[in-house]
Amino acid sequence: MDPHASLSREDLLKLLDVYAKNWLAHDGSWFLALEEAFGTDVAVEMDRRAWERFAAAEAQRIMRTFEIAPGGGLRALEQALQLRLYARVNPQTIEWVDEHTLRFRMDDCRVQRTRQRKGLPPFACKPVGMAEFSTFARTIDPRIRTRCLICPPDPIGDGKYCGWEFTLADSGEEDES
Repeated sequence: MDPHASLSREDLLKLLDVYAKNWLAHDGSWFLALEEAFGTDVAVEMDRRAWERFAAAEAQRIMRTFEIAPGGGLRALEQALQLRLYARVNPQTIEWVDEHTLRFRMDDCRVQRTRQRKGLPPFACKPVGMAEFSTFARTIDPRIRTRCLICPPDPIGDGKYCGWEFTLADSGEEDES
């Protein structure tokens, strides 16, 4: 018998929050173990590679599950960003600049807040974020280009933990960091 079948909608949403927090705790634990064994530079590079793989898989699963057609442009990206595990853990804002430009901001970051609480410096996650967000966006639609607006090691302030801009571009253009 499926133990989830008897849960109420409210309990299923609570469980979804637990799963998302556990996923993020596992990611952090994996990173810390790697950092302890091999140092920060190696841990960041492995984290970048892992997030690149995960972002593609997550985007593909979201697209399949919620019938988001490949090549759906920025509207498809907007929908998919709201369905990521991160959306259950970190409040985020999505805004349209114009019909060809979408901005995404992480309004709160559980990872950075935990580091602050422990007296640690911000995690310089820009290379990881660039790999993650650009891969996620390109998986939704290969025409989408990603530009980092702010991400540590940039200073964190005014509730802005990281920000990304997505544009629909010609296939010859590159992502920017």
